[in-house]
Amino acid sequence: MEQKLPYFVDIDPVAIAIGPLPVIGNTLSIHWYGIMYLLAFFSFWKLAEWRAKKDPWRGWQPAEVSDYLFYSILGVILGGRVGYMLFYASDQLLSDPLSVLRIWDGGMSFHGGLLGLLLVVFMYGRKTRRGFWNIADFSAPLGTLGLMFGRLGNFIGGELWGRKTDSDWGVIFPSSIDSPLPIDALRELYLTGALNAEARHPSQLYQAGLEGLLLFLILWFYSRKPRPRAAVSGLFLLGYGVFRFIAEFFRQPDEHLQFIAFDWLTMGQLLSLPMVIAGAILILYAYRSDSPQFIKTGK
Repeated sequence: MEQKLPYFVDIDPVAIAIGPLPVIGNTLSIHWYGIMYLLAFFSFWKLAEWRAKKDPWRGWQPAEVSDYLFYSILGVILGGRVGYMLFYASDQLLSDPLSVLRIWDGGMSFHGGLLGLLLVVFMYGRKTRRGFWNIADFSAPLGTLGLMFGRLGNFIGGELWGRKTDSDWGVIFPSSIDSPLPIDALRELYLTGALNAEARHPSQLYQAGLEGLLLFLILWFYSRKPRPRAAVSGLFLLGYGVFRFIAEFFRQPDEHLQFIAFDWLTMGQLLSLPMVIAGAILILYAYRSDSPQFIKTGK
């Protein structure tokens, strides 16, 4: 019986290459990861516009969405980068503070991006007199598809791979193999079955399905009608925290951090625990106060 080979994840990170272009002489390269970011922001924009048009009770006008999206993008990118440096690369930040500006080197943290977005929600809520929860509850279901696109970008880029597995759906990431051999040589070894022991969980796809698509569906249908203020935000925190905690059991811990405690707790799980607790508290608070989700903005 012919041996089944795991999928070899060797996808060109450049989706489209145009050029060389006249005058500048260089080739314009559009990377898959950049496309995923665009899809994330585009899905947020269009879903927000659709809900603003369809549900007047939310108190949003479609024209306001683009302004809010602009500030949200800044909050997510800046918060994600600063959060990554603080949570996962603090030694590098202390030795080279300017490294926080080198976004092109890679390194973004979801938890940092969330904190950056919360700051934007607070400031935008004060500016527009909407209040924090009006904006947070409106936003919570809309950004989850962006999480899905981001994890798909991680898979295509062969980064943030999972732990080793002998399951039938394991995949091989060349970047996870500690070998001086070039990619062509690794591919030849792969075809012989010699790299089967290097197969790993496609944890990025697990996260895309759980934290992205499934969480989106839960929040989208839950928020179709008015809920108590802060309930939708609470469900987002609770759902993401639980799904991320589960996915971390299949994801390879960061090499320089490994396990934080108990020989199994990762940094991602540690950062998700406060989200689970805060989400549960918010849901309890929301239903006990039973205040309306959206109110007049006062504009």
